[in-house]
Amino acid sequence: MRTGPLGRTGLSVTPLCIGTSALASMPELYGYAVSAERAVATMLEVLDGEINFIDTSNGYGDSERRIGEALRARGGLPAGFVLATKVDPDPVTGDFSGDRVRASVAESLDRLGLDRLQLLYFHDPERIPFEQGMAPGGAVEALVKLREEGVVEHLGVAGGPIGLLRRYLATGAFEAVITHNRYTLVDRSAEPLLADAAERGIAVVNGAPYGGGMLVKGPDEQPKYAYRTASDQTRERVRAMQEVCRAHGIPLAAAALQFSLREPRIASTIVGITTPERVAQTLELASLPIPGEVWERLEPLAAPTEEWLD
Repeated sequence: MRTGPLGRTGLSVTPLCIGTSALASMPELYGYAVSAERAVATMLEVLDGEINFIDTSNGYGDSERRIGEALRARGGLPAGFVLATKVDPDPVTGDFSGDRVRASVAESLDRLGLDRLQLLYFHDPERIPFEQGMAPGGAVEALVKLREEGVVEHLGVAGGPIGLLRRYLATGAFEAVITHNRYTLVDRSAEPLLADAAERGIAVVNGAPYGGGMLVKGPDEQPKYAYRTASDQTRERVRAMQEVCRAHGIPLAAAALQFSLREPRIASTIVGITTPERVAQTLELASLPIPGEVWERLEPLAAPTEEWLD
């Protein structure tokens, strides 16, 4: 798989990025468990494959620890791979101060078995007010100092609300941004963020191109979109998209994934996997030919501005 620039970071990444939140085994969130053996086997398949970009987080349960085990089995992060993680609040107190940022990084380095991080995101900053995140001694100041100290090479911000992410990009502290569930076949809420990022030379990494599963299974099997019960309008839109894809013999998942891959302002698209075979399946979905007629029929089915997520 070809690689391309991750904004102005100097890092080169594949258009697909492996998401690892479900590898931690969180059945209360995903509805199924993942054993440590299966998680490590999945990561080994990734490390031996052609997708060179991996995304994780301090807050993804045992994900970092399981990735670290796979890295040790391969003698460290293979040359040419990019591993990104995220800082998260204290899971007990909710503290998201500068001190907590440093503690989160130390925990991640220990679990992953690394001495520095290539890319580190400020994760879900909506959990604290913007003013708190930017205050002296706050999270952003700590992140910048970690970069200055060489513990971290590059900084990003990853979250939900588009307006808040745009405020953080305007600070000039970040070189990459993750948006999730907000640039998909059915929802284009991240459009203003993509425009801002392109103007500033900031890399966009698009998470949850399947909207949490609805754009794979369809609204009858998965009634939630972006971790919440979808509106009747959204379900009807996705149902119509299913019919378009079915008429052309194309999986809805292939169209959902390639919608993100086709967007030139998106540097990479995160796809979560929990089994070794999902690596090859994802590559197949990414390369399946989709006629132009399909895109023409899908485009008017997307939600109008007034239905976009916040």
